[in-house]
Amino acid sequence: MTAALEVRNLSKTFVSRGGPFGLFGRRRVHAVDDVSFSVAKGSTLCLVGESGCGKTTIGRMVVRLTSPTGGSIVIDGEDFSMLSGEALRRRRRQVQMVFQDPFASLNARMRAADIVAEPMANFGMGSAADRERRARRLFDLVGLPQFMMERLPRELSGGQRQRLGIARALAAEPSVVIADEAVAALDVSIRSQILNLLADVQKETGVAYLFISHDLSVVRHIADEVAVMYLGALVERAPAKELFAAPRHPYTRALIGSIPAAHPSLRKRYVPLEGEVPSAASLPSGCRFRTRCPLATEVCTATRPALRGVAPAHFVACHHAVPGSAGDDGENRGMGLTPDLFS
Repeated sequence: MTAALEVRNLSKTFVSRGGPFGLFGRRRVHAVDDVSFSVAKGSTLCLVGESGCGKTTIGRMVVRLTSPTGGSIVIDGEDFSMLSGEALRRRRRQVQMVFQDPFASLNARMRAADIVAEPMANFGMGSAADRERRARRLFDLVGLPQFMMERLPRELSGGQRQRLGIARALAAEPSVVIADEAVAALDVSIRSQILNLLADVQKETGVAYLFISHDLSVVRHIADEVAVMYLGALVERAPAKELFAAPRHPYTRALIGSIPAAHPSLRKRYVPLEGEVPSAASLPSGCRFRTRCPLATEVCTATRPALRGVAPAHFVACHHAVPGSAGDDGENRGMGLTPDLFS
């Protein structure tokens, strides 16, 4: 399947001054370190991990709101990371973003119709009448009544504003849409509607999604493939069904084990992660997860594990990756997980 988005060895290091008033020299914060993945046309890759792991930084680099320190971003076969000036402005049409807070990302003084039409005007798409007609079609596509085209963002509910944000992102006919915690601020009932809407839009348009989330229950619903991040690096990447059925990395297993159960009888036992997440400005030697990992040994301190294939399309960065048999009672007990966690 053709890739709409390819991220190759992407890195981002922020440099800041330490201490009060910046008196203690500079420190380097490794927000993203050598991350690679691809998203096929018409599919969804979900980036997951704890807050501060670098998910949003990757999303912002893909749309070039933040410039990468190293690596490349290829969209529809063109290296997006090398563009600048007018060439970059023209190519921005190919990648758009849906933000977490729709109210903060919408112009409070513009009509809803103008908000959707603005990207089309920016990229010179058709006449004013053509843009108005396309805006009406987009309102229908995202399930907003036509009369709401005259309303201001403050006159819409949270779910309606997020639908408006999705319509705006689709207005320029992008190949890739970055959804950064796009449903995190919504009520559960509205959240499911937006997720179903995103799936319907994908079927209709063939757009590729890079979906950024910390909520694995949401990820399970929408993802074709999942990439798990920890402290700026990928620790596991696999097709969604395989990753939820048989996670290999101890961090992924702990995340999945922490998903809330709908009923106490369905609650899963797991070894909770202990300790604090290390600072990205002072990374541990070897494996970044070793300070919180129940399987850590001396090799984890000495050598950083490379992302390696353990099954078709399944990659893990771990010296002690758990074997793939999800039903192996011994392996599950070794991680403090009951066998039915992966059923």
